[in-house]
Amino acid sequence: MKINQNTVLQGQRVTLVPYTSAHVPRYHEWMRSEELQRLTASEPLSLEQEYEMQRSWRDDADILFSPECTFIVLDRARWAGQERAEEDCMVGDVNLFLTDVEDPTLGEIEIMIAEPSYRGRGFGKEATLMMMSYGVRNLGITKFEAKIGQENETSICMFKKLHFKEVAVNSVFQEVTLRLDVSDQERQWLLEQTNHVEEKSYVEPELPAGTLET
Repeated sequence: MKINQNTVLQGQRVTLVPYTSAHVPRYHEWMRSEELQRLTASEPLSLEQEYEMQRSWRDDADILFSPECTFIVLDRARWAGQERAEEDCMVGDVNLFLTDVEDPTLGEIEIMIAEPSYRGRGFGKEATLMMMSYGVRNLGITKFEAKIGQENETSICMFKKLHFKEVAVNSVFQEVTLRLDVSDQERQWLLEQTNHVEEKSYVEPELPAGTLET
């Protein structure tokens, strides 16, 4: 995810910042939730393993299944003026994977709004649109896929509102695949939806004294 390590994307509700070691403790707390483990098909990791995962995502550009691009989703209003630590403003994350080595224009997108109080308020929709726009403009993405658990009706509905179409159902993994081909018309619509977004340079926050990092 080196491509976005110096990038901040600022929207109306959310600010997207690169995933750094300062975010790991809060992320680790999220992923102890059985609900989030189920919705994201994830296994719980130790704190040390989370730090190692964050480091590998940041540094190992070619690692299999590593996201090409990862942003932490912040509540922009809480973070305004940087008066609060980023970890106190975290609400989720958004990832973009290049899963087809023969087609670098295909991106698989994932969005997680981990804080329950922020769900259903447009944070996930805006963060997803911002990531899609970033992928189209900076990574040459022309096709998006989203793989979502069949029980996650809210997320499936959101992606359909973003013009994704259901193309497959995997009954073994109980997963739905949705797809969007970015035609010229879709590209114009996407850029119009995100024309308010500002792109800025990112300064990584310092870790508190005594914080564990591997």
